[in-house]
Amino acid sequence: MIEGLPMRFPDGGLPPEVRIYEVGPRDGLQNEKATVPVEVKAEFVHRLRAAGLGTVEATSFVHPKWVPQLADAEQLMPLLGDLPPGLRLPVLVPNSRGLERALAHGCRDVAVFASATESFAKANLNRTLQESLAMFEPVVSRAKAEGQWVRGYVSMCFGDPWEGAVPPAQVVRVCRALLEMGCDELSLGDTIGVATPGHVSALLAGLDGAGVPVDRIAVHFHDTYGQALSNTLTALRHGVTTVDASAGGLGGCPYAKSATGNLATEDLVWMLQGLGITTGVDLTRLAAVSGWMADRLGRPSPSRTVRALTGADDRGGSHQHSHKEQ
Repeated sequence: MIEGLPMRFPDGGLPPEVRIYEVGPRDGLQNEKATVPVEVKAEFVHRLRAAGLGTVEATSFVHPKWVPQLADAEQLMPLLGDLPPGLRLPVLVPNSRGLERALAHGCRDVAVFASATESFAKANLNRTLQESLAMFEPVVSRAKAEGQWVRGYVSMCFGDPWEGAVPPAQVVRVCRALLEMGCDELSLGDTIGVATPGHVSALLAGLDGAGVPVDRIAVHFHDTYGQALSNTLTALRHGVTTVDASAGGLGGCPYAKSATGNLATEDLVWMLQGLGITTGVDLTRLAAVSGWMADRLGRPSPSRTVRALTGADDRGGSHQHSHKEQ
C-alpha cells in the first residue's frame, strides 16, 4: 500500500473503465434495523456524490408497510434537488402506484424488481413469476413513454433458499422478457450470495447465446461466502462494465433471511484501482463517508477496506470519524 491506495498492475484483458451503480441509500439502508433520519439519508447521498459516484440509487417508492425504512421517499427527494444534473438518482418502483409517485417527484431513472424463481416471486411480490412480469409490463411501458431510463433487477439469479440452484436458462427467460418490455439495463442479482465464478460464466454465456447484449447487463453480488469480488472479476472478463455495490457493505434482502451484505463499494474500488480500471471514485473520501454512516448506525462497517483506511474498530464506527463530524 502506498499512501492508502493500492499499487496498480493493469490487466489488458479487462475493461478500462467500470461504472459503479451505488445502492447503499436504497438497498443498503432498507435492510438496517434502525430507521435513519431523512436528513442523514440526504447527507449520505450528497457525500457519495462528492466522493465521485455518478449513479446513486436514492430510495424506493414502495408501500411503507413492506419497507418502513424507506417510508420517507417523498420527504427525501426534495432534499436532493440541489445535486448536479449529471448525477443519476434511480429509484425503485414496485408497481404503477410507485411509478406515479416517482414521476410526481421528477425522477428520471427508475427500476423494477423481478425474480428469476417462482418461490421468491411469491415471497416478495405475492404473485407467480408470470403474474409478476405481467404486473411490470405496464409500469415499464408507462415509464418509457414518459422518457424514463428503466432498469430491471432480476433477483435469485444463482440460487434460491427454497428452490436451490437456479438453472441459467431460467434466468435467461426472465431477462429476455424484461428486455422485450423495454428495460434499458438488467441487474443480475446473487441475492443469497451463493454464486461462484463458474456459475457466473455459465449465466453470462447463456445470456450472450440468447442475444442479450453484454452492455445491457450489470451484476449485483452479495458476499455471503466471500465470493463477491471473484464473481465480479469473472463478470468483467466477460465484458460486463456496470457493477452494483453498496458503500460500506450495507444491505441484504429483507425477504431472504440467508442474504448478507452487498459487495462493499470500497472493496470493489480497491480491486479496480489495483487493476488500473477507472471508476471516477475517490477511495479515501468514500471510505470516510462509510465511516461516517457506520457511526450513525452505531455499528462497524463490514467492509475490510473501510476498516483498513479509517482505523475502524469492532465496536461500531471509526477512530477517525466521530459523531461530532457533520
